[in-house]
This record gives sequence, structure tokens and C-alpha cells, in this order.
Amino acid sequence: MFGHAFRGKTVWLSGITGFKGTWLAEWLVSLGAKVHGFALAPSTTPSVFGQTGLGSRVTWDEADLRDPAAVRKSVQSTNPDFVFHLAAQPLVRLSYSQPVETYSTNVMGTIHVLEALRLLGKPCAAVLVTTDKCYENHERDYSYREDDPLGGHDPYSSSKAACEIAIASWRRSFFKDHPVKIASARAGNVIGGGDWAADRIVPDCVRALIHSQAIPLRHPAATRPWQHVLEPLSGYLWLAALLARPELRPAPAAPLASAFNFGPGPDANRTVAELVGEVFKTWPGSWVDKSDPQAVHEARLLQLSTAKAKALLDWSPAWSFPEAVRETMTWYRVNSAGTNAGAVHSFTLQQIETYGQRAAALKLPWAV
Repeated sequence: MFGHAFRGKTVWLSGITGFKGTWLAEWLVSLGAKVHGFALAPSTTPSVFGQTGLGSRVTWDEADLRDPAAVRKSVQSTNPDFVFHLAAQPLVRLSYSQPVETYSTNVMGTIHVLEALRLLGKPCAAVLVTTDKCYENHERDYSYREDDPLGGHDPYSSSKAACEIAIASWRRSFFKDHPVKIASARAGNVIGGGDWAADRIVPDCVRALIHSQAIPLRHPAATRPWQHVLEPLSGYLWLAALLARPELRPAPAAPLASAFNFGPGPDANRTVAELVGEVFKTWPGSWVDKSDPQAVHEARLLQLSTAKAKALLDWSPAWSFPEAVRETMTWYRVNSAGTNAGAVHSFTLQQIETYGQRAAALKLPWAV
């Protein structure tokens, strides 16, 4: 996979204790990479980081992204070949109650990573992850492209737009002739086993289903581009591999140190109610409408264009919407009942392998 770009290489990964960070670290370790993480302690109980026992297979610094000295020290001591920056305050609703913390973590934290990368004197491919919510969303039937205006109604979304502006500014100002190559990646509404965050639909489903309760839906008619966690992670990995090894590129030469969307096909743009209906095919249950007209604003319609990733990376999703939901809920059904870490780790790697096999069958270039 990925042209063996990560075998024997050193990777610095922020947010390693989080949901996406754990899945990415597990994949990187399976690819032969030496992973050094940077993160706060897991923010949920349980956490996929703890459930998989990942801490025994990687090294990591428990530190705060808002501490520039800690970020700089961690990056310098790791001296990485690859950087994946995932650490963030990732929740829209929490950003309303913690707007300053959201901005200081997401914006200044990203700048701290950029400043640490400036001090590297060796080739390094860095993918800095933001979100699909970084666009000025007018909630119309339109798929946002990488060159569309950035913005955001809530503090979380606007902080990620500010991240993208900072990344573009630092890239133009400091990394034009630098050995470090920097790209940003925009993906969101990711589902997959091991996400236990509050105010996310799949974890809300699982918590209710475990206790045989009706699932409370805040916005059953809201539409999102749902995708399994392995879909954007394959994009991050392939983008980093191509930044580091241009000879692997499947498309004509064009700048890759830029922003990329990673999202599902149009068929996966489904309502929350449709997502829950798909969940019930694997784990039967019921839901109740908890819409509140006085609740804080959350976008009701969001779609992404992945034409750029297809054209320049020959990247496309491998799992359909039903497959993504089925694999997600199967992970929870197998691993949410006190399963030991070894079994959870094994099942997680099995899903990564299954996903890779599907990608290879589809002849996606990163998988063959």
C-alpha cells in the first residue's frame, strides 16, 4: 500500500489519542512506520485509544497543542519524515460554550505546528487536517470546492477556516523553498468504530442502543456527506506519500502542496434519519425527534466536491454508504461489551485489511 512510502519511516502524529488519530496510527504501524504521537489524554471513557491498547505500540508525548515549546520540542526530538496534524477541539456545539479555547487550540495550535516545521532542516511531508465545515456554507444544493470562500457560522467552523488561511499564508511565506512540503485536508462527518464523543450521531446511537433506549435526534432532516473513517485516512496517507515521493503520482504533474477535499460519493449525502435507518439494519432500535428550534445553529446541508482529489491523486472512496454504516456498527457490536484490547486491536486491523482489499479490487492506485 502507498508505494511502501511509510515503511521504516518516522511519523509525528498529533491527536493520536483521538478517534481518527488512533485509526491513523494503527494503519501507519501496520505499514511499518515508527509513530510518535502528541496529544492530551483521551477525552472520552471509553476511548478507542484505550480499547485497542495502541499506547503499547507507539511512543507519545502527553502535552497541549497550545504550548508552543512542547510542540517544538516534540517535533524536533522526533525529527519526522512525515507529519499528520489531527489534534483539535472538534465539536461544533462545544465551541459555543468554549469559543476561546476552540480558537486557541485549533488556530494557534496549528500555527505552533507550522512554526515547529519551519525548524526542520530535512525533507518532510506534512498533512494538516481541518474539516469540511471550513467553507462559507450557504446550505444550498452545491458541492464545495477547494477554491470556494472559507467561513463558518459557529466558532468551530470559523476556527477551521482560520486554520486554512494560516496554513496557506505560512506555505506561501515560509515554505516555498523549504524541504518541508505542506498540504491541508478537509473531511468531516466521519463515522467508524471507536468514536465515543458527545454530540455525534453514531456514538449517540450506540449509547442508546446499548441501553435499549430510543435514539434522540437533534436534526433528523440535516444532510451530511457520511464516510467511514478509513476513507479520508486513505486520502491523507496517499497525499503524504505523493508529497514525499512524486514519482508515485498517477496523474500529470501539478502542485500537491495545497488543500484537498476527501469525501464520499454523492449517494452518501443522506439525512440523519436515513443514517439511523441504516444503523438499524445492523443493530435494531428506535429513534425520537428531539428537534429544538431554540438550539444553537448547526448547518442542515453540506456537500463536498472531491474532483480535485480524483484528478490529481486518482483518489476516490472505496465503500458505499451502506457498507460504511455496516462496518461501523459491526465494530461496535463486536467491541463494545468489554472485549479485551488484543481482540479489539485485531478486529480493527481486520477492518483496515478488508478496506484495503476493496480498494485494491477497485484498482485505486494507493492500494495496488
